[in-house]
Amino acid sequence: NLAAMAFCLTTTVLNVSADNGKPITFEQLPAPAQQFVKTHFANIKVVVATFEKDLLEKSYDVALSDGTKLEFDGKGQWTDVVCPKSGVPSKVLPDGIKTYLNSSFPDVKVKKIERDSREYEVTLENGTEITFNKNFQVKDIDF
Repeated sequence: NLAAMAFCLTTTVLNVSADNGKPITFEQLPAPAQQFVKTHFANIKVVVATFEKDLLEKSYDVALSDGTKLEFDGKGQWTDVVCPKSGVPSKVLPDGIKTYLNSSFPDVKVKKIERDSREYEVTLENGTEITFNKNFQVKDIDF
């Protein structure tokens, strides 16, 4: 009985995770994700967009022709913005983070910003990682 239950659970997990990385058109992204790309990356070509679904959540990934990678949650809100060449556009950064970076790290590009419900993590071009709480107060700095 236990073996049969384990087999059923494993089969369910494999079936659900089989959707990972399904290519979709740009128009199939949620409207907020489409708007984000059009607003902040208007002149950069979308190379591929994918939809992923696991047991608990849906997400979308977008790759742009300049090497930028974007991740969005199931509602189309950004969760990761990675711009290895150009740096993350300053309009993407929340004002509290922008203010801190302008005073503490002027002229240093942001290569990556990630967010979840509790915090933001910023990676600078010099390798420094800064974690902010949701009120944009610094929680941790890793040089």
